[in-house]
Amino acid sequence: MELKQARRRISTIDMVQIALMAAIVYVATAMINVPVGLGYKGVVHLGDSMVFLAAVLLGKKKAALAAAIGMSLFDLLSPYSIWAPYTFVIKGAMGYIAAVIAYRSSYKGENVINNIFGFIIAGIWMIGAYYLAGVFIEHFYTNVPLNQALIIESTHVPGNIAQVVVGILIAVPISELLIKNNIKKIIK
Repeated sequence: MELKQARRRISTIDMVQIALMAAIVYVATAMINVPVGLGYKGVVHLGDSMVFLAAVLLGKKKAALAAAIGMSLFDLLSPYSIWAPYTFVIKGAMGYIAAVIAYRSSYKGENVINNIFGFIIAGIWMIGAYYLAGVFIEHFYTNVPLNQALIIESTHVPGNIAQVVVGILIAVPISELLIKNNIKKIIK
């Protein structure tokens, strides 16, 4: 009985959708990224736009997995590997938050204003979480005094804000175009 329930939770099509979206998230992140902040320990990229798109197209669980896997893969294959476990949690939660809001009530990810609201809330989560993770890494891994770590990591906040804004500006028209062309019916 348990095996049948486990099979129902994740199907082959679910795995394909998660893997494909994770690959798209990775490519969008790796293709165009710009180091920012003191010490160039952060990067601004286009991956957030695909995290938001995953939230609208796939829903909360699949979007969370695709975002977590795609973004963590970027960290693991780049000089930012120390960030991979934090990215897995932060970006996974970001995709989940955006999808929960996009699919609340009867919206089903198809209300542009609601989606933008979800993207903004998820973006605020990401900015705050990366700030705290960065302070933690600076203070405990590189032995930077806490007051300096707080200042150093604050230099990454404007880049993260820009990343979220650009992600929203890219994700909204793409998601609207895909929804109008019934992509959700095709991929289900």
